[in-house]
Amino acid sequence: MTANAINGFLLAAQKWVNHEVTNPLSILVLNLMPTRVNTERQFLTRFSEIGSDAELTFMYPSSHHFRGTSTDLIQRDYVCLDQIRDAHYDGLIVTGAPIETLPFNQVDYWDELEEIIDWSKDHATECLYECWAAQACLFHDFGVRKHLLLSKLFGVYPAETINAESPIARGFGAGGLLKMPQSRHTGIVLDEDHLPEGLTVDVSAAVTGPIILSADSLHSTYITGHPEYSEGTLALEYYRDLYEQMPIRLPQNYFIDQDSGTVDYSWKNSSIQIYDNWMKIIANKKVGLSI
Repeated sequence: MTANAINGFLLAAQKWVNHEVTNPLSILVLNLMPTRVNTERQFLTRFSEIGSDAELTFMYPSSHHFRGTSTDLIQRDYVCLDQIRDAHYDGLIVTGAPIETLPFNQVDYWDELEEIIDWSKDHATECLYECWAAQACLFHDFGVRKHLLLSKLFGVYPAETINAESPIARGFGAGGLLKMPQSRHTGIVLDEDHLPEGLTVDVSAAVTGPIILSADSLHSTYITGHPEYSEGTLALEYYRDLYEQMPIRLPQNYFIDQDSGTVDYSWKNSSIQIYDNWMKIIANKKVGLSI
């Protein structure tokens, strides 16, 4: 279908073309990634591949100073909470951020993020938190702590356990069909046999731990990976870390041929299905249908 940008750097630079749509779902994206332009493109591309039309509005935390982006530019092309406080969106997405080794209370925009999470409960039909944001929101909502991994979880990993009755996991069937890019140094501390009340693990694997979790009463979905990632994103991260002489191993289950840079784009269909499922949850709630 069609994904239009309401604002953002791509739209300002005339590098994303909008098209006429009827009754699109409105999605607010709190973009915390350092690769802001690429992240815009990734989400716009993903939402153009699913079965619903969408309009994406990009948001920033006003209490944070972004490296490499002037305050004037981000204020011109993004919105902050104060500008949309009275608005309602069909969906809120909060991206990952390269700050996972910091304690949450040492993140300079932590208080604002908590305010946005609380605000979203009454101003967004459904919320989707990815990677670091999933860990942050699980801590905010349920007190779930995170821990430092022995080495970076990096690559594309298949699910082993899928709750096929979960609306966010519909269409996948047996384990292995759902694949998820992961790029993180931390994991969540969670006993899947003794979950906090109201929290469900929908998708998991032994290597990754929980991949998708949900809390129906909070209309929230938590994804520990990056379904928005495009084909070459993990390669860019790998070579960036090599260039910066950071400890990094080849991404698992990713390169077909490293010398040529050929990638097994195995997670594309999974990602499209996940976002399509999420949008169907929103659409059904808007018309009062059970999910």
